[in-house]
Amino acid sequence: MGKHIKGVTSIKKAVYDRIAMQDDISKAEIMNEFQMTSSSLTRLLEEMTNEGWIMESGFGQSTGGRRPILYRINANFRYIFGLDISRIYSVLGLYDMRMQPLAMVRWSMDESMTPQRLVQHVQQQVAQMLAEQGIAPELVIGMGVGAVGPLSREQGKILNPLYFAAPGWKDVPLRRWLEEATGLSVTLENGANTALTGEHWMVRDEHIQHMLYVHVGTGLRSAMMSNGHVVHGAVDMEGSIGQMIIQTDGPRLHGTGNYGALEAFASVQALEQQVRARSKMGRDVWNGNVAVKPEAINFTTLVQSLETGNDYIKEIFAQSAAYMGIGLANLINILHPEKIILGGVLINSHDLFYNTAIAVAEQNIYYSNSYRPVFSKGILEENAVATGAAVMVWHEMDL
Repeated sequence: MGKHIKGVTSIKKAVYDRIAMQDDISKAEIMNEFQMTSSSLTRLLEEMTNEGWIMESGFGQSTGGRRPILYRINANFRYIFGLDISRIYSVLGLYDMRMQPLAMVRWSMDESMTPQRLVQHVQQQVAQMLAEQGIAPELVIGMGVGAVGPLSREQGKILNPLYFAAPGWKDVPLRRWLEEATGLSVTLENGANTALTGEHWMVRDEHIQHMLYVHVGTGLRSAMMSNGHVVHGAVDMEGSIGQMIIQTDGPRLHGTGNYGALEAFASVQALEQQVRARSKMGRDVWNGNVAVKPEAINFTTLVQSLETGNDYIKEIFAQSAAYMGIGLANLINILHPEKIILGGVLINSHDLFYNTAIAVAEQNIYYSNSYRPVFSKGILEENAVATGAAVMVWHEMDL
């Protein structure tokens, strides 16, 4: 199958990227951003059209002479897979060159979904999607993978993630296994970064340069974009936001991590742990309704109780969201993003959590008089990681 090439962006790729930013763009508009002669750009556009990367899409408005030819990228010239590997579920999507999903499948990451089983499942789904869409394998550029960390992007390995239901998720050479199984070129990145990449792609016409993504679910993950590029640290620890200390004498989650860490207050596990502990002490959790045994309490039962108006559950969700707001304010006061995208099952569980977290964050932004970042649940929501993984491959390919 086709391979993408990593390297210095060529002028050809730069022009292609510019065309992709805007449907139906004229040669004059492209000329405004590139130091090229008119004849050189004409030859390049003809070359890209003949190769199939771009296509003519009609004529623009006349400014006195002939109406200009408009261009757009050819959506069906090549294809990319995007894979999201999370603790609760995984998603595989097949995308065209405009990052429109042509097919998508989701499956549970239960006790049977070991790394080997996942690779086998992905192999089967890739073959099935291509067959159903009538796409020749050689037209696929590659597969991007956004996965739970920590991981090594250079080695293509998932290192030692927590909380997977299935065994075996330690030192997994995922990139090599997927490449051998599918024949595709595979790029591995942590899921928070690919989610941010996907959401940024969806608002690319807004020209946002500084953007923060925070995922609030079983664990906490974050990613930051500065000057239009994802920020990578010396190590790939996307979950570090969960270890932000917000109460110095506070608890630890499951006896690990920092005392008073954010994840001990604002995560699915923290909420489950708190309600189980209260229930085991014999205190009323369910407002006199049919009680759920402590060992059977899970996030689904908590959300159901919240939706039925359970006062105690409402209180602990609001309290958890307030702590999340403090954590967000700390990040915002350091990073100063233009836009903050909040994702994950806890954020999307109920408007109470999302609205409370934002309200507390806004109250604690230090430069609030002159600096007001925009908050959003994003456009892609649960498909952000898979879409962003495909966009990552799109960005890294060369023409």
